[in-house]
Amino acid sequence: MGIDLTKPTSLYNQIADDISSRISKDEIKEGDLIGSHQQLAKEYGVSLITVRKALSALINKGVLYSRVGKGTFVAKKSEQVNFKNEVTIGFVLRDLDSPFFSRILSSVAAEASKNNFNLLLADSDNQKDREESQIRHFLDIGVNGLIIASMSHQYKATQQIRKMQEDGFPYVMVSFVVDDDISFVGTDHEEGGFIATDHLIKLGYKRIGYINGEEGNLVGEARKKGFLKAIQQAGLQFNTNDEFRLRLRGESFDYDSGYEIGEQFARKNDRPEALFIYNDLSTLGFQKAVFDNQLSVPEDIGIVGFDDIKRGVTASVPLTTVHQPTDEIGALSVEILLRRIQGESITPRHILKPSLVVRSSCGAKLRTSKEASGI
Repeated sequence: MGIDLTKPTSLYNQIADDISSRISKDEIKEGDLIGSHQQLAKEYGVSLITVRKALSALINKGVLYSRVGKGTFVAKKSEQVNFKNEVTIGFVLRDLDSPFFSRILSSVAAEASKNNFNLLLADSDNQKDREESQIRHFLDIGVNGLIIASMSHQYKATQQIRKMQEDGFPYVMVSFVVDDDISFVGTDHEEGGFIATDHLIKLGYKRIGYINGEEGNLVGEARKKGFLKAIQQAGLQFNTNDEFRLRLRGESFDYDSGYEIGEQFARKNDRPEALFIYNDLSTLGFQKAVFDNQLSVPEDIGIVGFDDIKRGVTASVPLTTVHQPTDEIGALSVEILLRRIQGESITPRHILKPSLVVRSSCGAKLRTSKEASGI
């Protein structure tokens, strides 16, 4: 028994996994008392709070059950979950802190409440292996369907998702996937890149750069395609020196990567007038860096982000951004999933239109006032 402090997986998830593993190996059997909170804290070498979180997660899954004053016990497998009389769907999300996917989750939860079905949530703690094990767990306990928000940046169906496809199990992806036959609800990223760049062009910017996602990021490439389309249609030239790329892979690093590029940008003597930036998190990091280097937004650099996260509204200079219709994505994914559960044949890909939200960071008011005054 033990945990590995060098692993990125949270301590409580490691404990929960260890207990689950011991149950599956029959080291702990159905009906067994697993020990008091104090005993487990001592055995694992962690705090009582960590133990409580681990046991709570297992109780929520039906693996354990608690009796007041008596302790926590291993549940009978046949009694863990019973979905025969009601619809239950699972939502697999790798990072609950994701400002984009958490908004889709909120929409899905609202639809679950409106339609009176159960919603089970699995947070895989940013670990690919845990993401796959959570999918297997949901399949094992008998959910009716799955909504999957993978953050692996692989963009192709995993072997597990491909098997669900072949077996006809109802699921919907809400993270970008390139496979045409995989059930997916998402945004037209190329169109988003186009409307963001077209807006900057209409404001009079002539030299516009792009901050792309990390190497191999296909979403960033789709947005770049829209960016280049707008540049070409306007008869402008794109200087490849004006493309920057996030260095670190993963949404949790996007703010830091944006800050890093902002510092590089501020040191350049020859730089673009405006930037379209891959997403709002990296835009916020970029904005903070240029402020720290005595540059101003939008006076020195106009910027447009992508995603329309809540933090963009309250930023020092509120972000102009491309809005992804997260409410519609969540609602439509539930509608499609329920129809698939009922046996309907549904078109696999559903691409929704983004829209532009104009705030202060692009310099719209500043440039419009200059134009009106003849400056």
